[in-house]
Amino acid sequence: MRELEQKFAGGVVRFRWWIIVISLILVALAASGVRHLTVTNSYRVYFGPDDPHRVAYEYLEKVYTKDDSVMFVFAPKNGEIFTREFLPLLESFTESAWQLPYSSRVDSITNFQHTEASGDDLIVADLIRDASNFSDAELERVKSIALAEPRLVKLLLAEDARVAAINVNIRLPGIDEAQELPFAVKAARDLAAEFMTMNPEVKVYISGMTPFHNSVTEAAVNDLTKLGPISLGVMFFLLVILAGGLIGTLTTIMVILLSVTGAMGMSGYLGFPITPTGAGAPNIILTVAVANSVHILISYFHELREGIPKHKAIEESLRININPISLASITTAIGFMSMNFSEAPPFQQMGTTIAIGVIFSFGLSITFLPALLAILPTGRIRHRSMEDNWVSGLGDFVVRRRRGLLWGMSALIIAVVANVPRNEINDRFYQIFDETYETRVAMDFVLDNLTGIYVVNYSLDSGEPGGIAEPEFLRLAHGFTEWWRAQPETEHVSSITDTMKRLNKNMHGDDDAMYKLPDSRELAAQYLLLYEMSLPYGLDLNNEINVDKSATRVIATLQGMSMKETLDITRRAEMWLDEHAPS
Repeated sequence: MRELEQKFAGGVVRFRWWIIVISLILVALAASGVRHLTVTNSYRVYFGPDDPHRVAYEYLEKVYTKDDSVMFVFAPKNGEIFTREFLPLLESFTESAWQLPYSSRVDSITNFQHTEASGDDLIVADLIRDASNFSDAELERVKSIALAEPRLVKLLLAEDARVAAINVNIRLPGIDEAQELPFAVKAARDLAAEFMTMNPEVKVYISGMTPFHNSVTEAAVNDLTKLGPISLGVMFFLLVILAGGLIGTLTTIMVILLSVTGAMGMSGYLGFPITPTGAGAPNIILTVAVANSVHILISYFHELREGIPKHKAIEESLRININPISLASITTAIGFMSMNFSEAPPFQQMGTTIAIGVIFSFGLSITFLPALLAILPTGRIRHRSMEDNWVSGLGDFVVRRRRGLLWGMSALIIAVVANVPRNEINDRFYQIFDETYETRVAMDFVLDNLTGIYVVNYSLDSGEPGGIAEPEFLRLAHGFTEWWRAQPETEHVSSITDTMKRLNKNMHGDDDAMYKLPDSRELAAQYLLLYEMSLPYGLDLNNEINVDKSATRVIATLQGMSMKETLDITRRAEMWLDEHAPS
């Protein structure tokens, strides 16, 4: 084995020019795949195309409307929503929100379609219109209506009427999400900023899943552009010390750059998109590449200090380190390849990309790096330093105290490993940002003052066209809605049954005693048809019922819970459905 190692090391030095040229050509070929890389910030990439959760979610989007949205949350500094000063501002903003890129629906307390009876007629109109001309009595009237409306309170209006919101549904074309999403979010931010400039007495927060997903990408870019240079600077400084000077530092950086570009190029050839998760791959490859290179360099400069000729020093360094570097690199690559067992494609892709980078780093460290050292000047050889003396002293101490260290470290490892079962996956997704991010500040404000941020969707199917008007089905949907409202984790529930009860009340002369579900399918169908025909463009019921009226959607908005709590309440909901709607 030793003879084989010596022959390999000698061959690297002897054919150094060929190795350098071939290495650069191979890396260039691999790196050319970078042109195939695409950037995505879609949350869908975290689920495979056949993942049941993704399939169910895309079904809901196809049947109903998309849930991607921007929520503008308004907090007047005087704490008053229902005033002649603020309500006109909300009306104007609601109209402006329709002009946002990719907006498909805008909901607010001003354009909420309020229904009431007028003799034998059903009046459907915006709850608030021309509020600047409202009398005190009219202001009090619309306030009372809004605070009594379950479709508004704790969704678009705070219980204490101190905060209001406008929700804008966003439907991205999906042609170039890397451009579409930031464009939509920037337009929303510009609109809010312009409003606050003109109305400094009102604070506007921007929440919703669309800004959230954009912030994930912004955070990843921020890490790369700000933290990346800092880490590279620290690495450069340490390499100057550890790698024996400028020559060692420059050669190591070359290995790093070639490893990263080669891996990212291969990632492009494999069709992997750049995701916020995968954006961390270059930093991990960098770490492994540094370790491999430093092993070679430290041994090389040690041999030079001992008076060994340059080429012999390279060969000896390579011979000493090739086995440990091979073992470390192969096991590291296997470890990262094991990420392919993850259900989330971005983690699979990141693991594969890093494994490729590790292999590039391994190959370049035992071929390109020593070949490069062989053609570069040696530079000033640093004499035995304080660090070398400290390391030697540490080695002597470990050998001298080997038994005590063995038992002591074993006990420490056992104590630490014993705590592994205490780890649990229990994430709160909005807390991945700190308080310096506007998205986190907005979500915290929403949770404290308005509504929840987790949304759970259920599609209840009646099994026949027009079946949602069947009294038995409406009772089922109503029971499920009320079950959700009874849960302490629930902030708001949106259901067609609230509309049906309100319509039944309206069609009975606004008699409060008739605020209940219609008794017959015919009545329910007639109420629904009459209501739909009265709705303005963009505010139809497609977000709640499907085209043939065979299914309806129940939307539960939950508090800012942990993943464990969210899974628990959804399991309880499934149990309720299994018991009450087993079919």
